[in-house]
Amino acid sequence: MISTTLTIDPADLERHTGWAIKPEGACKDDRCVPLLGSTGKQVDLRMFAERLGMPLIHNDANSLWCLGPEAGGRALSSVNVPDLVLPDLNDELFHLSSLRGKKVLLVAWASW
Repeated sequence: MISTTLTIDPADLERHTGWAIKPEGACKDDRCVPLLGSTGKQVDLRMFAERLGMPLIHNDANSLWCLGPEAGGRALSSVNVPDLVLPDLNDELFHLSSLRGKKVLLVAWASW
């Protein structure tokens, strides 16, 4: 989940992560994790990330926060994508890093 602030409305958090904020804490399926000091009006992403073992990374240049994935997944170590080199339509090697500093939408597809 990407956010511009460290607090989020509980309904937005549930829509983006699947975690609902209830009186007993953050709940998803049959799991609930207590959120100490939570008022229920806004969720502190730092506390949420810490309690659920999720990484929370800040991108200073764009003032964005990135939350996720949940524990057990591969944790993000930065908001930078490693250089990816693939052939283009003319069989020339294209370096993803040549687009550094630009917004990029990367779509992956496989026929199988």
